[in-house]
Amino acid sequence: MMPTHDVNDQVALLRAEIAAAAARMVAQDGADYGTAKRKAARRILGDAQANSLRDALPDDAQIEEEVRQYHALFNAATQPARLLKLRTIALEVMERLAEYQPFLTGPVLNGSAGEHDDIRLQLFADSAKEVQIFLLNKNVNIEISESEHFKGPRHDPVETVSFLWHGEGVHAELYEQHDLRGARKKKNEQKAGDRPARVDIDELRLLIATEHPEHGNE
Repeated sequence: MMPTHDVNDQVALLRAEIAAAAARMVAQDGADYGTAKRKAARRILGDAQANSLRDALPDDAQIEEEVRQYHALFNAATQPARLLKLRTIALEVMERLAEYQPFLTGPVLNGSAGEHDDIRLQLFADSAKEVQIFLLNKNVNIEISESEHFKGPRHDPVETVSFLWHGEGVHAELYEQHDLRGARKKKNEQKAGDRPARVDIDELRLLIATEHPEHGNE
């Protein structure tokens, strides 16, 4: 019988291999994390084992870190400028939508955004229709879909408006006002050293000034 620590080591190595393969799909093709990890698992394990060894799949945080390392290794000359552009556009959109208390989330926030990534926001309003009318009145063409609630799949999905801003895709999840308290609570529960799951306008300005000091010298 194989010692437990050897089994655990093998699972950890397998998880790392799947995470690296999934990260390449995310960075190169714009695949979402869920699709990328499933495809990577099937390629490495085969269909049967991929279904039976779901516990070996990496979590999103591990894939995110692999995406970040991929960009540092292969896209070091272009990715920082791409990230700054997306963050700058995100700040402009958030300032225009300030009355809906916007938060930035996703790859543009965590620094793993690349060529295929869009800007992801969370907005809080009395109704989703209010935000949609606001954008339409600004002559912004929108598409409406649904996204999983930030509290998880046990909660109803939320309407999401998607549109282009300076040629970049923006996806804004539309939450009700009472959800804002939950978002702030989760934000305040972050452990020291953790990457933030969401930032508001002022925090994004600080992030840009801190991580892109050259921006202020342009």
